[in-house]
Amino acid sequence: MKNFKGTGVALVTPFDSNNQVDYAALDALLNHTQKVDYYVVLGTTAESVTLTAEEKHNIVRHIVEFNKGQKPIVVGIGGNNTAEVVRQLQTFDLKGVDAILSVVPYYNKPTQEGIYAHYAEILKHSPLPVILYNVPGRTGVNMSAKTTLRLANDFAGRAIAVKEASGNLAQAAYILRDRPSDFLVISGDDNLTLPLISMGADGVISVSANSFPAKMCAMTNNALMGEYAQAAALNLELYEATDLLFAEGNPAGVKEALAIKEIIGRNVRLPLVNISESVSEGLKEQIEKYKL
Repeated sequence: MKNFKGTGVALVTPFDSNNQVDYAALDALLNHTQKVDYYVVLGTTAESVTLTAEEKHNIVRHIVEFNKGQKPIVVGIGGNNTAEVVRQLQTFDLKGVDAILSVVPYYNKPTQEGIYAHYAEILKHSPLPVILYNVPGRTGVNMSAKTTLRLANDFAGRAIAVKEASGNLAQAAYILRDRPSDFLVISGDDNLTLPLISMGADGVISVSANSFPAKMCAMTNNALMGEYAQAAALNLELYEATDLLFAEGNPAGVKEALAIKEIIGRNVRLPLVNISESVSEGLKEQIEKYKL
């Protein structure tokens, strides 16, 4: 099984001026993020809910071909229709992919028992190991530590990690304390990565790593090695810029940062729109000030 410790990048999907997937820009982004430990494709940051099934297939195949087996690849396949998620897992071309990232079902607002049953079906049918993804700010429901640990224990070797983006350090602490020894806890909040690693977490799936890969990877690696003074200094340099990435929605912010750095364009698909000039100016100041 591949190692998902360190820094994974939640890749954006570049679009051209006609709002079509820009594969040349995607190559530029992949080259820009070569310092990361693994790629996460078709997550929230990829605007995956606006992509067609054909686009999703083509993006994954393109990244697999570009990667040539160098880094582990995680693909997001999730939703709030359990049967449809299972169908996608069984029909999607996952050659060259190492794990699935699957989000807590959104909008329906299931109980903890419903969340457990949803994941149980996914874990029974997925051809690849699964990283659970708890992000209540988007889904409208929190997967409790108890439910996460129940899944980790009942599906050992299948549920291999949780991307914990609840923002609740106490909840993360209970997962870290009671998890199976081979179950990873991965930060889903860039600016909480350092405190989570200090508690025992294994890394981050990062939005910031699209735009600031060198510093984000250095911060995470220093923290994982216990070099907290160095990690803290880098974390503070990244902190305000990372806040600005999310100030008016993700991935509009990180695409703006990438456009400022002339890596890819800033185009997003509706219902997202480009960020305001004031936030863009703030990003420019932070990028220049801290050489991000």
